[in-house]
Amino acid sequence: MDYQVPQFIEVEDKIFGPFTLKQFIYLAGGAGLCAVILLYLPFFVGILLSIPVAGLSLALAFYKVNGKSFVEMLEYGFSYFISKRLYLWKKVQEPVTPSTTPQMSATPIAPKEGLSRRKLEDLAFALDVKTDRDQTIT
Repeated sequence: MDYQVPQFIEVEDKIFGPFTLKQFIYLAGGAGLCAVILLYLPFFVGILLSIPVAGLSLALAFYKVNGKSFVEMLEYGFSYFISKRLYLWKKVQEPVTPSTTPQMSATPIAPKEGLSRRKLEDLAFALDVKTDRDQTIT
């Protein structure tokens, strides 16, 4: 038996012409709210209030932020502002006193056994200096 596996399940169906059901509801709701505002308020005030409503309905219908719809971004922002913040770590500033600061010693640290000071100096010199012999080898 062969079964057909559904493909493109993340793509919404276009129901009203080029618009999905969600887009159509956002656009129709925005247009209806703009019409109510323009009918019941004076013309100049109605225009000033209907422009943000139209912009919001267009953003809800079409605008995407990093592949997420504008509705999801509004939901995330709203939940961020109303939720409690959890701080896991706060550094406590302790006063620095002379007794707690480590003292630096002026005596040099002796090299480990097996490497003498002369061998360390030769090794450091060999790493810093290029000779003619190093340049001719290719």
